[in-house]
Amino acid sequence: MTKVINVLDPRTGDRVTQVPITEPADCDEAIRRAAEAAPGWARTPPAERAAAIAAAAADVRAVARELAELNERETGKLRDDALGGVDAGVGTLMQYAQLGPLHRGRGLQGGWSATDLMVPQPRGVVAVLTSWNDPVAVAAGLLGAALVTGNTVVHKPSERSPQTGRRFAELLAARLPDGVLQIVDGDETVGTRLAEAERVDVVAHVGSSAAGRDIARACAERGAKVLLENGGNDALIVDADVDPAWAAGQAALGAFANAGQICVSVERIYVVQSIADAFVGALAGEAASWAERIGPLVDERHRDQVHAHVEDAVRRGAHVLAGGEPGPGPGAFYPPTVLTDCTPDMLVMSEETFGPVAAVRMVPDFASALAEAADDRYGLAATVLTADMAHAQEAWHSLPVGTVKINNVFGGAPGGASQPRRASGTGFGFGPELLDEMTTMKVVHWSPPA
Repeated sequence: MTKVINVLDPRTGDRVTQVPITEPADCDEAIRRAAEAAPGWARTPPAERAAAIAAAAADVRAVARELAELNERETGKLRDDALGGVDAGVGTLMQYAQLGPLHRGRGLQGGWSATDLMVPQPRGVVAVLTSWNDPVAVAAGLLGAALVTGNTVVHKPSERSPQTGRRFAELLAARLPDGVLQIVDGDETVGTRLAEAERVDVVAHVGSSAAGRDIARACAERGAKVLLENGGNDALIVDADVDPAWAAGQAALGAFANAGQICVSVERIYVVQSIADAFVGALAGEAASWAERIGPLVDERHRDQVHAHVEDAVRRGAHVLAGGEPGPGPGAFYPPTVLTDCTPDMLVMSEETFGPVAAVRMVPDFASALAEAADDRYGLAATVLTADMAHAQEAWHSLPVGTVKINNVFGGAPGGASQPRRASGTGFGFGPELLDEMTTMKVVHWSPPA
């Protein structure tokens, strides 16, 4: 009997859809089809590959509201936020359509009659396993970069947003030759099968660090390349010389946007003692104003995990200034929550909570904040709010994370890359550098015959 995924509406608990899990034989068939399509797609002129991606981007834009509605029903993401994710995905596809044909190569002159060519080539079959919290925008980056550089792809959308992920991927596949983009549905068992498949050359995964470790181990055993973006425990440092009300607004945006379900959400806050009282008072007020502006968490299982982190903090001495209890009634709602007197041993400070929880720790000075923020096993991103140029310089140099944002929790130019570290993953995500990750350089030495 075929196993199925039941997707429930996080607002009501009603069933949204039931998706069959791809059988092992069908998963293997998808890999086979992608592998057989790989030589032909690699030979396709880069401009033609780019044109197909650009055409698919236009198709996605044309059904943006449909995709946003699917996303809202499956994950509870607010409609405008879901539309923003689709727009971001379209922009990413267009970026790779423009950059793909220009992807670099170079020549080296040896002797007068000899030349070394360095040419990027596709790696082969890429398995792309994406997350539910922004299913279109995240998939657009990995799929776009893999396809435009001549790889074929087997894509598994998250089991928490299977309809959104499949509909998006189908729009791309419709513009591509047969076999170039294959789609499978399933849970971690399907992801494991893709990671262990001998004919898969690259596994790109966005999800939990536990799953990422298993994928990295499987890829290491057979020599496949792995790209991982496995979340983070992003710190926010609030220096003594900033306006507390403004800083509280930044903290609330970072902690509460999309109900805290963003890979680079603010997870832990270090505020210098001299402005701590004014800051936490303003942050509690921000939490109240955000209460009507966030949707539910993705499901009740995730809500229970978020609440377990809050309960752990309270047991260990944290105080609740706002929120702290699941919302009444049906669904997976959790209110914007502010915790003070947090300590490093609490789960809200040491692990990724991935919910609308602002965990605040008061520290004596900026140096202490910087030292504690750096003492973490994750390495995705961090934010520093300061008017002191020397402090800003010291922070971006010393924080062991892939991205440091100064005075803007969600700052960053379009097209910028990110490179997680340590438990947060490995390899570039987005940006021109992702094209390098999806290709391998071949050196050709060319000399005349003797």
